[in-house]
Amino acid sequence: MAHRVEVGIRPEFRDPRGEGVAREVREFLHLPVEEVRTLDVYTLDLGLGDDDLAAVGDALVDPVIQEWTLGEPYGPRGFPGFHWAVEVGFLPGVTDNVGRTAKEAVEMRLGRGFSHDRQVYTAVQYLIRGEALTRDQVERLARDLLANELIHRWRVLSAAEFARAGGFPAEVPRVRGGGGGRVGAVDLEIPDEALLALSRQRLLALSLDEMRAIRDHYRDPAVRRLRKDLGLPAGPTDVELECLAQTWSEHCKHKIFNATIEYHDETGTRRTIRSLFKTYIVGATERVRRGKGDRDFCLSVFKDNAGVIAFNQDWSLCFKVETHNSPSALDPYGGALTGIVGVNRDPMGTGMGARLIFNVDTFCFADPFLEGELPPRLLHPRRIYEGVVRGVEHGGNKSGIPTVNGCVVFDDRYLGKPLVYCGTAGLIPREVAGRPGHEKAARPGDRIVMVGGRIGKDGIHGATFSSEELHEGSPATAVQLGDPITQKRLYDFLQIARDRGLYSSITDNGAGGLSSSVGEMAEQSGGARLDLGRAPLKYPGLDPWEILVSESQERMTLAVPPENVEAFLGLAREMRVEATDLGEFTDEGAFHVLHDGRTVAYLPLGFLHEGLPEMRLRARWEKPVHPEPTFPCPGDLTDELTGLLGRLNVCSKESIVRKYDHEVQGGSVVKPFVGVVNDGPSDAAVVRPVLESFEGVVTANGIVPRYSDIDTYAMAAAAVDEAVRNALCVGASLDHLAALDNFCWCDPVASEKNPDGEYKLAQLVRANEALYDLTVAYGIPLISGKDSMKNDYVHGDLKISIPPTLLVSVIGRIEDVRRCVTMDAKRPGDRVYVLGITRPELGGSEYWAAHGFVGNRVPRVRPEETLPLYRGLENAIRRGWVASCHDCSDGGLAVALAETAFSGGLGIEADLSGVPMDRVERDDELLFSESPGRFVVTVRPEHAGAFEEALAGTAFAPVGTVTADPVLVLRGIDGRPVVNARIDELKRAWQAPLAALG
Repeated sequence: MAHRVEVGIRPEFRDPRGEGVAREVREFLHLPVEEVRTLDVYTLDLGLGDDDLAAVGDALVDPVIQEWTLGEPYGPRGFPGFHWAVEVGFLPGVTDNVGRTAKEAVEMRLGRGFSHDRQVYTAVQYLIRGEALTRDQVERLARDLLANELIHRWRVLSAAEFARAGGFPAEVPRVRGGGGGRVGAVDLEIPDEALLALSRQRLLALSLDEMRAIRDHYRDPAVRRLRKDLGLPAGPTDVELECLAQTWSEHCKHKIFNATIEYHDETGTRRTIRSLFKTYIVGATERVRRGKGDRDFCLSVFKDNAGVIAFNQDWSLCFKVETHNSPSALDPYGGALTGIVGVNRDPMGTGMGARLIFNVDTFCFADPFLEGELPPRLLHPRRIYEGVVRGVEHGGNKSGIPTVNGCVVFDDRYLGKPLVYCGTAGLIPREVAGRPGHEKAARPGDRIVMVGGRIGKDGIHGATFSSEELHEGSPATAVQLGDPITQKRLYDFLQIARDRGLYSSITDNGAGGLSSSVGEMAEQSGGARLDLGRAPLKYPGLDPWEILVSESQERMTLAVPPENVEAFLGLAREMRVEATDLGEFTDEGAFHVLHDGRTVAYLPLGFLHEGLPEMRLRARWEKPVHPEPTFPCPGDLTDELTGLLGRLNVCSKESIVRKYDHEVQGGSVVKPFVGVVNDGPSDAAVVRPVLESFEGVVTANGIVPRYSDIDTYAMAAAAVDEAVRNALCVGASLDHLAALDNFCWCDPVASEKNPDGEYKLAQLVRANEALYDLTVAYGIPLISGKDSMKNDYVHGDLKISIPPTLLVSVIGRIEDVRRCVTMDAKRPGDRVYVLGITRPELGGSEYWAAHGFVGNRVPRVRPEETLPLYRGLENAIRRGWVASCHDCSDGGLAVALAETAFSGGLGIEADLSGVPMDRVERDDELLFSESPGRFVVTVRPEHAGAFEEALAGTAFAPVGTVTADPVLVLRGIDGRPVVNARIDELKRAWQAPLAALG
């Protein structure tokens, strides 16, 4: 018998969660809600007796502010006079993190454990006061705000219905139904149209050429003879077909980046590119590494879960950034939570395993204040915004990892799919068990051991789903919920197992689940024999193909030498981590999958990993032309600057950042916000990961998708340059800086439903060319990255495509964090300098966008100018001659000056007529151009001479002074005042827009 415990906040205390819901209902749905109170509901399916129940109830409450009831509703006692009650819980099979933790609390309180089929299920009850509300309105409230139909069940009762029923009944959302273990044979001897239909029906995301390649493999007489000996059908089993689809997915194989592309530029010149990845990304890194010679610090690039560089004699540094766009579009909270805990597993599975030292995140959203009807299956941008922010908050904070850096970009084209970038850095010991810590290899005879969470239907087809555009039929099974608490326990266990030398290789169960992790590790040994019948399941009823490809969270796969298995499994039991021996790595050249001893799949490794037919694509570049603004330059630009500071892409993101813990582990040096009251926008983050040392790790990013409307070459170049500038601002060195590239693109493959695919592919080519040119120019190796190539929403004739977007993240070593610099002005009397040349480059700028234009003169990076300047600035910061340094980016020079001033609580008076300029004719061009390669720097008067000598031969100029009077006064090209504003007013404009969403 199940028992129901309801926990509520005592009536004399406020209910912040309920107040937040009431506010959102009024602001978001415009419904007449007066008040909301919330309860936590625990359904205990544990077979407890009365004495046990009394002890358990006390374990689930905070006795100071909460009370509980057993078997009767708490609502009438805690909130009499409510008009409606809504209860929201998880659908059967959806991960219930609170329920799992509650079960452990019960076990600890009672001193005994319960079997896996005995669980605690949770729900939230909302008691709503609003006499004017109708049932339809409350149903809408539940559907649009409180629940997500992909993962939740909910029920609505009026107060009268609630009283008659005695509240909500105790319901156990257990997965029901038997079966499981079925293996199907798939007939591929069908016409081409039927092959494509099969791919669509099974969500394989395979093209006709790929389906034909699979069919042809199974036609091979040698393959058929072998299969007959193994008791397999002539054609593929569903296990094999699903495994191939996951392995060959765009998400896993990066087919577009590895395609042969015939590229036509605007002059008609044609050339062939054989793999964007090998030509521009690997090619750039190889060239940079050759140039560095014995100063090369790269240890492992493009071959593991994360890139690895040297940090010091004891530690290596690894870094990975991933995207979780499609799941976040369906369930923002679950998608983002899974994204952050998922990327944490990448460094955990890099080399022999890393100690995680920080997280980063970048989000791309549509306007959260957007009004009007939305297309089917799209969630409102505000719900996306709040769900994603909360998901990353819960995943990062509960993992004990500081979130130190990030960015938020707004563009209404992210309505179809938000972009959710999450990244993690870690330290790997330079040596583990007598060999380099960044190296690993499964050996024949090693046991295949899966550790962590159990396998369920959640996360099935995640890799193939991420390889398609979002549409009305996108699968609910692709949505997962991560559990950071379970993963933290897994992480602690793996750190000890690593240091004891108990395993020889490790990777995470990410996209494709066991099919990817074991399938990829099998290449290290030469084969694998995996028995799915041994795999621990969340519930019965899964077929072998589902067990193989499920991406259920918190799982890692390890190769454990036979002599270490007993010690490994013993440590796992001691630390309450589930670990299961699923088979062994072999050298037989195949991925051999069994279920309870019966062969269900046999895939030669050569075909599994190299049998994918190469894509051949055509790209055609045509330069777009946009209307040029013709309005006259305003004489006074104060209002323009104030308006720019309040634009979503410029304004403060403090309401997001404050939700994230950047101080955990105690190593934060340069924090997300800096300045006199710690609310100025830091350019980059610096962390001291080894507290016994002053060595630091710097990380920063660059992302400017607005420029893609004009030229993706300029967009990608600006992203690289912005990331580098941000890192330099705090004291990084170009000599020890590495980069990651994360491409998110709209579908670049031409087809009947995607007629502009050739142009989108040409945009991708140009972005890769810029990435190559800039990283080579700055001597920065690319060590890892990822691409997401189907970021479109399609419904009938409606298609919403994201702007082509490249996030560039950099990471590096800082020798002494005590020499780091922040962006806030420090003291009155300091001199203000502008570094770099300003040009009339307003194309794609925030200023033009504020006036409804795109323009054409997009900012261009000129490394022959910027590199000497960057070297001079780097030297000046290292010598201690710079008081503050801030890069000029969104909004241009005027925004950078305003931020420098109000972050320090001081003023700035500057004559900008002396700023290095090239063809600038208008004051708004001078103030708001987004020309790259520029900084605002403040310097103490006694250091001015040395500073100017360090920058000799580069473009810079002293323009003014930091003042005690908190006013920003800027003079324009002819020396006439063009901005005169109090910094508190500018700061208020900058802080206000997103504060309401806190």
